[in-house]
Amino acid sequence: MKATIWHNNRCSNSRGALALLQEAGVDVEVINYLDNPPTAAQLRTLLDAMGMPARDLLRSKETAYAELGLAAKLDDEAALVEAMSQHPGLINRPIVRTTKGTALCRPPETVLSLIG
Repeated sequence: MKATIWHNNRCSNSRGALALLQEAGVDVEVINYLDNPPTAAQLRTLLDAMGMPARDLLRSKETAYAELGLAAKLDDEAALVEAMSQHPGLINRPIVRTTKGTALCRPPETVLSLIG
C-alpha cells in the first residue's frame, strides 16, 4: 500500500501518524507542507476528499489567523483555502491519503483506518 502524508516533523501527531504508517510497512510519500505548501486547488481537493469544510482544517491559534482576520471569514471557503495555501502554518496536520481514503489524522491512530 502507498500513502501520502502532509507532515510537520515538529508536530507529535504528525510524527505519530508517520511512525504508524512506517511500522505497518506502508510506502509513504512525505510532503513537508510548510516547505512545499499545497495550492488552493490541492487543498480544495483534500478537503473534498475528507468531506470537511475549510474551517475544520484551520489552526486558529496561529498568529496568521488573527492577523488575517479569519475569525470573521469562517463561512468564506475560498478565503480560508487561499489563506491556508499562502500561510501553510494555518493547516492542521497530519493529512494522510491512501487508496482507502483521506483523513486528518488527529489523533495519529486515525491513520489505522486508512491502512487496515
